[in-house]
Formats: sequence, C-alpha cells, structure tokens
Amino acid sequence: MPPRRRLSPADRRAQLLDVGAQLFARHPYEDVLMEDVAERAGVSRALLYRHFAGKHDLFAAVYRQASDRLLEQVPLDRSGDLIGQLEDGLDVHLDYFVAHRNTVLAANRVLAGDPVVQTIIDWELGVLRTRLLDVLPIADDSVRAAVAAVLKSWLVFVRVLCLDWLTDETCTRAELRDTCVGALLGALRPFLRDEIAP
Repeated sequence: MPPRRRLSPADRRAQLLDVGAQLFARHPYEDVLMEDVAERAGVSRALLYRHFAGKHDLFAAVYRQASDRLLEQVPLDRSGDLIGQLEDGLDVHLDYFVAHRNTVLAANRVLAGDPVVQTIIDWELGVLRTRLLDVLPIADDSVRAAVAAVLKSWLVFVRVLCLDWLTDETCTRAELRDTCVGALLGALRPFLRDEIAP
C-alpha cells in the first residue's frame, strides 16, 4: 500500500476516480473490488466509502468523467470539414474504447439497462446529436426533425458496431471508422444531398 497523503476532499475524489478508471480499464467489472481500489489509492476502505457508496457508484462516476472528457475532445465547427471532423471524433472515441475496453464493455453490456449508466450514455449521445445538428447545413425545421431522427439512429448504430468490434475485430479500425462515416453520409443524403456531396 502506498503511503497515505492528506488531500483535500476534491483532490481525494479525483485520485480515487483515477485509480478506479485504471482498474476498470484493466479488469472486467466483476473482478474490480473496492478493497483493491482503496489499497491502490493508499486509503482506508472507510474513506473510499465516504466518497462512493459502492462499486457501482464509483464506476458511474468514472464513466461520467470519461464521457465528459470525450466530449471535450470532440468539438464540431460549422466552418470545418464535416467528414474530417467526423473521422476525428470517431478516432477520439475509438482511442478511448481500445484503451478502456473493459470499461466500455461493462457500461454497455454488463451494466446494460442500469438506469444510472444508461442516463450517462443517453446524455453523451444527446450532446453529440445536438452538436452534429448545429454544424449541419439544415434549411428548415421539417428537415431538422428528420435529420435529428437519422442522427439518433446513427449514433446507436455506431455504438453497437463499435461494441461488436471490441468483442470480435472483424475489420480494421480504419474500416470501422470509414463504415461509420459512410453510413451517416448515406443516411443524410436524401435530406442534404447538395450540402454533403463529396
């Protein structure tokens, strides 16, 4: 156990989240024990439980922090190249998925349907959909409603495809990314034919 250090409550919580993120990334969800988190952080179990009621709460906080960081790294700009921005955004997510495979699979498979984790996933997908809507050249509200529905379905498609890819790599990473981008461009073409033509 590392020597104990006195930290402010905010710094201690950040440290515990960092340790939790490392353990959830390296091990399947069911193999991560709160005792291991406490030991690796150099704190007592009682102190750990003062910050997080249990493993589920720690995991949800780790996943929410990861989601926030991913969104920070995926800015979209109306004046930028749409396809390039889509590719960059997918690369950011795939980098995280590969580095944190166990965390991603836990959130989407082990804890699938868990209301807290599902709320985080839905929130992230909602933010991404809104950002995409804001950068697409949409002419009117009727087109916007149709495009919003397409984006919602596309984001779910990407999520499922990426999870399957993490489990069983049936294509290269570049092929996965290009498939996701191509699927969106194809789905948007009826609504934005001239605006997204290559």
